This record gives sequence, structure tokens and C-alpha cells, in this order.
Amino acid sequence: MDTGSSAGNTPLVDRAKAILFQPKAEWPVIAAEPDTPSGILKSYVLPLAAIGPAAGFIGGQLFGHGMLFVHFRPSLMSGLMTAIMSYVMAIIGVFILAWIANLLAPKFSGAMDKTAAFKLVAYSMTASWLAGVFSLIPALSVLGLVGLYSLYLFYAGAPVLMKVPQDKAVAFTAVTVVCAAVLALVASTVSTAVVGLFAGPALFSSADGISSGSGTISVPGVGKIDTGKLDEMNKQMEDAASGKTKPVPVDSLKGLLPESIGSYARTSLQTVGAGMMGASAEAEYAADGKSFTLRIADFHGIGAIAAMGAAMGIEQSKEDADGYEKTGTVDGQMQTESWNTRNQNGKFGRMIDNRFLVEADGSAESIDELKAAVAEIDPGALKKLAD
Repeated sequence: MDTGSSAGNTPLVDRAKAILFQPKAEWPVIAAEPDTPSGILKSYVLPLAAIGPAAGFIGGQLFGHGMLFVHFRPSLMSGLMTAIMSYVMAIIGVFILAWIANLLAPKFSGAMDKTAAFKLVAYSMTASWLAGVFSLIPALSVLGLVGLYSLYLFYAGAPVLMKVPQDKAVAFTAVTVVCAAVLALVASTVSTAVVGLFAGPALFSSADGISSGSGTISVPGVGKIDTGKLDEMNKQMEDAASGKTKPVPVDSLKGLLPESIGSYARTSLQTVGAGMMGASAEAEYAADGKSFTLRIADFHGIGAIAAMGAAMGIEQSKEDADGYEKTGTVDGQMQTESWNTRNQNGKFGRMIDNRFLVEADGSAESIDELKAAVAEIDPGALKKLAD
């Protein structure tokens, strides 16, 4: 099976493809490498572990969260705090699981090796972290369980990294996962990426079905991931973290909000700045008993997560007697739309340049008025601000 090495791929992309496609061949390569835990953390764990928390944050801002008859959208700051906490817990989870694996290895006739244990956990989490992209749409976040392929990766790597005999690898994997799950419950909150690994080996059957094509990663149950998008995401996050790119100042975003839109007059303005994580500006518009909010949000470095969701073709739709809602990809950018005919309320939002969210949300005469409001924000002007 040819995994291919697309021109321009970073080592991160090449490693992700290799560990997913040919784990039995890749684990000995990993074992022989002189990498340190700190090096693996910086070059591999930090960018991939960010996928789930960042996707969840963007999904919450784009689509909100719903359960039964309640629907809410977290504020920018609360969404950021949740994402940051999930990210931190994901990183802590890697260290905890590595510590447990190293401690248990001798109990299964293996050898203790802190660096090897960290390698085993960090690289086996690859499938689970990639599956975190489903958090872009809250209703689909449960599909993150397809990251259970990470259990097989852990099982396949245990004999090579921790010297656990093959006939004891399943038991070693199961006990490590159970111990980690108990600690996760004590900690009370763990990122969805780690939960995907903790779900238990009984749910995983085989590694059959994994494949690759030119510039793509195909993970069972996850779908095809364009490695170019993964590479793009990594670079965009690195540029943001290093300061090579800067978040757009909130005043610049506020300046794009018009004083009026058709018959609707602007009644209020609000801005929120979140440092390197981005910023948002929104205005309330009202006319003849109708009102809606026009929002512009800069997701800065983490916006590239949306590009992965678009590349995978993630979509959702629902229709009933009262209206409809749908999410999908239009011209390579994620877009969401909903309308309730009964109360004439809805929202229309779209990503621009895999970085900015522009959305109109509230009551209007029709969904067309909300679309017209979003169209008032010139994509070219936003891209210019990012330059």
C-alpha cells in the first residue's frame, strides 16, 4: 500500500500518514528516533491536540449548542475559556497516559522507558485528534468516537516501544485505558480527543479499511482528510503562535459594520478582544419590530480548522413544518443557514478565507434580509485587514 509523500508536506503530515497507514512499519522507525518528549510535544502533540478544542470553539460560535428545546451560543470569551481548558487537559492527558503506560509496562513483562511511553501515547492519539474535527458541528461531535482507531495504534506500538510481549499487548492496552479513564473521572473534565481514546478496546475490531491517496488521509469512519489542509492548518497556527500573523484590531472590525442595512438602523455596537486568539465586533439592527445582530469574528490562527471541516465535506440538514436548518460547504467555505417561518427568526453565517466568521442572527421579514446583511461585509476588505 503506497502512502505517498506529497510534495511540500511537513514532517507532521508525513508522520500522521505513516502512523495511520502503516503502523507496524512505522513504530520501529519511531522507536529508533532520538526525539525527546519536549520535541514531540512541540512539533506533533501541540498542533494536532488543538484540532478538537479549536473545532469545538468554532462550531459553538458558528452554530451554537442545542439540547431538547434549548439552544444557546456561548459568548466569545466563555467559548475561548472552554477551548483553552480542553486543550490544556488534552495535553495533560498525554502526560498522564504516558506515565501510566510506563508504570504498567513491567507488570506485563515489558520495560519502563519514559521517552518510549511518551512516543507511544503521542503518536497513537493521531486518529483521535484528527476525528476531533467533527466538533465543528456540535450535533456531529459524537462521531469523534471513530477516533477509537487510536486504540489499535496503541496496541500495535506497545510491543515495539514498551517491549510488552505480543500476547500481553491487548491486556496492557485495556488496563492502561481503564486506569487512565479512572483518573479522567477524578479530574472531572477531559478533552474529547482524550475521551475518544479512553472509550475502551471492546469497541474496536480491526485496522482494515484504512487507505490513502495522493495528498489525502482516509481514516475509517472519519473520512478523507486533505493533507494539504492539515499542512495549511499547521502553518496557520504556527504563524499565529510565533507572531508572524496578527489578529485584526477590534476597531478595524467595528469599522466594517454599516450604520444601516436597508430599512434597518444600527442601534448598538459591541466589541470583544481576546489577544492572539482573535476578536469580534457586532452590531444590533432594528426596524418595524424586527431586529437582528450582525457579527464579525476573527478566529486568527485556529480558523484553519474550518478548512479541514470543509475539505471533509462535513454537513448537516434538518427540515420540519416550522422551517429548516442546514450546514455545509459553499465555494470551499463552511456556511450555516436556518429559518423558522413561525416566528420569522433565523440566522445566516459563512466563513471567509478560513479565518473570519460573518453572521446575521435574529428576526427579519425573511432569510433573504439576513443574507443581505452578511453581504454588506466585503470579503475583500476582511482579507485586506489580515494582510
